[in-house]
Amino acid sequence: MIKRIVKMTFRKDAADTFVSEVFEQSKEKIRAFKGCRHMELLRQRNKPNVMFTLSIWDNEDALNAYRASELFADTWAKTKALFSDRAEAWSTEVIDEPF
Repeated sequence: MIKRIVKMTFRKDAADTFVSEVFEQSKEKIRAFKGCRHMELLRQRNKPNVMFTLSIWDNEDALNAYRASELFADTWAKTKALFSDRAEAWSTEVIDEPF
């Protein structure tokens, strides 16, 4: 299992646009993508234009299939256009889980 964290810094005038016009339109499709177990959007408390997605994937193949999909290409193009800084992303694996 892979947990993917993506940090996105939006232009201050574009953060709400991302949520309402991009995320809301694509979230259910991403969550339903084969191999996606979970996906959520987080906002940094003291910087409302900084957001993170946390997604959980069955494996690297599932994540790569999503990243190669038309859904990702369309969503990412719309998202990137709203950035004020480059996105950062990390693919992580759980090494100690409390449950």
